[in-house]
Amino acid sequence: MESQNREWKESWKDDHLKTICAFANTQGGVLEIGRSDDGAPVGVPDADRMLEEIPNKIRNVLGVIVGADLVREGGRDIVSISVERYPNPINLHGRYYRRSGSTTQEISGASLDEFVLRAYGRTWDSVPLPGVAADDLDPSAFRAFRRLALSRERLTKEDLDVGDADLLKILRLVEGRFLTRAAVLLFHEDSERWIRGAYVKIAYFTDDAEIKYQDEVHGPLVTMPDRVLEVLFSKYFKGLISYEGIQRVEDYPVAKGAIREAVINAIAHKNYSACAPIQIRVYDDKVMVMNDWRLPEDWSLDDLIGPHQSRPHNPLVADAFFKCGHTEAWGRGVERIRNACRAAKKPEPSYYMNPSNIILTLNVDKAYLSRLRAYGLIGTNGDIYENESWVKILDAFRRDGSMTIAGLSVMLGVSEKTAWRHLAAMREAGLIDREGPDNGGRWIVNVPVNVHDGVHDGVHENVFANESWARILDALRRDGFMTIADLSATLGISEKTVWRHLGAMRKAGLIDRKGPDMGGRWIVKVSVNVHEKSMRSP
Repeated sequence: MESQNREWKESWKDDHLKTICAFANTQGGVLEIGRSDDGAPVGVPDADRMLEEIPNKIRNVLGVIVGADLVREGGRDIVSISVERYPNPINLHGRYYRRSGSTTQEISGASLDEFVLRAYGRTWDSVPLPGVAADDLDPSAFRAFRRLALSRERLTKEDLDVGDADLLKILRLVEGRFLTRAAVLLFHEDSERWIRGAYVKIAYFTDDAEIKYQDEVHGPLVTMPDRVLEVLFSKYFKGLISYEGIQRVEDYPVAKGAIREAVINAIAHKNYSACAPIQIRVYDDKVMVMNDWRLPEDWSLDDLIGPHQSRPHNPLVADAFFKCGHTEAWGRGVERIRNACRAAKKPEPSYYMNPSNIILTLNVDKAYLSRLRAYGLIGTNGDIYENESWVKILDAFRRDGSMTIAGLSVMLGVSEKTAWRHLAAMREAGLIDREGPDNGGRWIVNVPVNVHDGVHDGVHENVFANESWARILDALRRDGFMTIADLSATLGISEKTVWRHLGAMRKAGLIDRKGPDMGGRWIVKVSVNVHEKSMRSP
């Protein structure tokens, strides 16, 4: 049957030069003249003349040398034209073609640029970019890269203890007098001035048509994975909390390791010439990561999912990600996603491909969905506080921890049985606890903020799930004199984002500032174990 490297024609037409051109630009192939569309031999008249004329025409028009053979089948003559892959791009009257499956397609636009670059041993991210210098890049991105590379031991302190311009040379991100596209993507705060679509778009969907809310994450690629994950886990993923004995367990809709690997792979291997952002679509029952990316031309989806050698689409970006510890260099990204899902007892990931992009779907397990429904959280904006009954209970217990079930029942306007059900779910979620006996004991609230004041930029902040807040609290407890720049380097996020976190944390009553902006210090007002993320007022 016809395939990427085989095609059948009943007779010769000069239009078939497109197929010969496509074979030469892809993996080579065979054009058989004298077969019907279903492969049946129909033969050609004057086969000897065609064996001489067709190769000469191909050579004169395309500059390609082909093999021509006469095949006899069922008493009929078939002319077989065999084409090898050429190392340089082949064009037909200024137009370029390649094979995609069993079809011949013209290459144009950004795809043509990339095709020509790769034909001459270059990649899109290695192209020099005039008009931008090392001094234009984001210092906080360099600080984050150094911190990550040193902690992962991918580069030595001597390698990193150089200026930013010299570090770019060590990473092979400089071409003559110019920075490469990879350098600008990795370290510039606004790479979209030159490369459109170099960002991640996140949205929560109630169904395929309705978007409830959305975010965009822009900036240097070096810090983008952590910033994307921060948005997902602080706003989009509902963290359900339970206990195994005395150990606190947090359950999220998808495996942390899987979504982390998916985000990193999407950023590192995206086709940035397509000028379209990465999309992460969050539903109650699944998360979809959609990326403009093409398989290597000799790969199938099975090759991607199975064991394979690393073939990065953006080698310079991928190398920088490896050196700062975001990735490995063994082509194990798909395997790591699958293993993370299995370890967290989540459903297996699934992949869908079309000619221009790939879609990874991480499905939510049934047990997690059942807990969401039990808590009344299906379809809500990201956290437990949107259950109005729970908000009222938390506020009531903060005012009077000795309130009885009967008192709660009257306050909420529900039965005592329903009040008990709320309390049991809230204890399982880690929001409240019971101190003392059933008669004479009191309820303890484990959330340090007033839930009515816990709204920042329209987002309900779930303190338990916001790892950046926990890390800031831990850092400021060790050194209250830390600067915004220090926190930016420690967390691997921009200084602007640090300011946003500090503002929200002050509003929530977690921290305060003592003394002037210059020379003052931060005061931590809660005791916190970062590893447990369980906060209580001191």
